[in-house]
Amino acid sequence: MDLSTTYLGLALAHPFMAGASPLSDQLDVVRRLEDGGAAAVVLRSLFEEQITFHTGGKIRQRDPNEAEFAAALAHFPDADAYSLTPDGYLEHLRRVKAAVSIPVMASLNGTTSEAWIRFAARLPEAGADAVEINMYDVISDPRRSALAVETELRDLVLELKRAVRIPIAMKLSPYYTAVGHLAHRLDEACVDGLVLFNRFYQPDIDLTTMTIGPRLELSSSAELPLRLQWIALLHGRVRASLALSGGVSQPADGIKAVLAGADAVQMVSAVLRDGPSKFAAMRDGLRAFMNERGFTSVAQMKGHVSFANAEDPMAFQRAHYIRTLQSWKLAPDAA
Repeated sequence: MDLSTTYLGLALAHPFMAGASPLSDQLDVVRRLEDGGAAAVVLRSLFEEQITFHTGGKIRQRDPNEAEFAAALAHFPDADAYSLTPDGYLEHLRRVKAAVSIPVMASLNGTTSEAWIRFAARLPEAGADAVEINMYDVISDPRRSALAVETELRDLVLELKRAVRIPIAMKLSPYYTAVGHLAHRLDEACVDGLVLFNRFYQPDIDLTTMTIGPRLELSSSAELPLRLQWIALLHGRVRASLALSGGVSQPADGIKAVLAGADAVQMVSAVLRDGPSKFAAMRDGLRAFMNERGFTSVAQMKGHVSFANAEDPMAFQRAHYIRTLQSWKLAPDAA
């Protein structure tokens, strides 16, 4: 039975890999991820703000030492609060790459396509097998159009493809006007992979202090359906590799991801809860399912329930939407 898959042109022993997170911060933990069965690992993200401050002393084109920008930049961490400096990130990448035999991918997180992107050109020299770009940007300006946002992402991919000679994956959020159209435009720009989806960590309001603060919760299987939908819709309709990220907690979740068409499945929350051995459990669950259902390879199973062969995938989705609403029933005591 062949559990192998290909993601970003890289051969993986099976689809389950470690997503970008603090799990990769320490060499001994990365080794434990590999020993636990992870097929690949994405390093924690290096932020645009770290790079621009390190190279030019500015955050979002503003000098934090100038009084007029102090309030606007006060919510960003101090430079020494980040786990790694940009140079330290490159060194850590080198050490991780030397310590494990699985593919190692770097991650950059930002909102613009400015000079910090040049940092990506240094990643292959440090040993990165690929780079994941996470454009985490809440579009709060009502004058900024959907077309402008999509075009900026497309242009960023074109710029990166000229500067970086390793595969590039774009991690997207689900909040674009037309996710499928954006995926098609990025595919035309020759992006190597799409990661669906980024999790937006919305702040919460502290009623005691009446201030906004961060809120972090680990993901659960409840987040999976949206990701399955778009993996299924894009499988076979874009050239780029597809990775599912978020909501994979149990082997059944990973099996669904592969059936929908995912080339790779990124995991963080489940590993933080259950430990690195979670990867072996996911792999073994996949193998058992394939054996039970007669699949001889992941390639044969992948996309088995995608929408690529449907005459009208969106009509198919609409039909299930209507059937779901029509299936609702009032509880007898609520009538």
